[in-house]
Amino acid sequence: MRGRFGAARRWYAEHRRLARRAVLALVVGAVALAGGTVASVTWIRDIADGHLYAEAEVPDAPVALVLGTKVDADGIPSPVLAARLEIARRLFDAGKVRAILVSGDNMNADYNEPAAMRSWLVERGVPAHKVVPDYAGFDTYDSCARAERIFGVRRATVVTQSFHLPRAVALCRRLGIDANGVGDDSAKRYAQTWWFSSSRENGACLKAALDLLSGRDPAHLGRRETGVDDALRVD
Repeated sequence: MRGRFGAARRWYAEHRRLARRAVLALVVGAVALAGGTVASVTWIRDIADGHLYAEAEVPDAPVALVLGTKVDADGIPSPVLAARLEIARRLFDAGKVRAILVSGDNMNADYNEPAAMRSWLVERGVPAHKVVPDYAGFDTYDSCARAERIFGVRRATVVTQSFHLPRAVALCRRLGIDANGVGDDSAKRYAQTWWFSSSRENGACLKAALDLLSGRDPAHLGRRETGVDDALRVD
């Protein structure tokens, strides 16, 4: 009996040490994650600082880069995406950009953000030859990298929601595009969507920093495309 109690005490003592080490590891990991996130958010905002503008004040650029987001089941851009597109349309009408690159997810035949974005703009008066789709903008990093590497964009106005704008502009600038940005605030009326998306932005900044530091390639590259060049060449 005494041997059993001794073995039990030893088992308890050993596992208590393991539990303490596990808790310590979790605490250290959480602190490191929090520190990395804060550092990433600060870095991203520093890169974007001075390059975020109100629509009326943004400098002219050859291209507006509109980043994709949800398209509804009927193929119509969600209100959040439509708000981005409306800014791009107004920039085009005002002569502040001369072409629009719509970059988003075409994950399968039944879901196509760039096609929906292009249709929305054309239906509202933007000439079809001035709207160029990028079907492999699977995330913000990929959209920025492909704009520069595949479509040859050197200077652009990035259009998205204001909470997303610092990260988008920072990524584009670090990936070789002289980018400024205009952000939409009208989508704040969709309070739940706005809150959720804003909340996840800190984590997204950490991912963006890791993507930049790793220098990863976009999910899809391929040959150089001349769609933006052609759109800028033709009046």
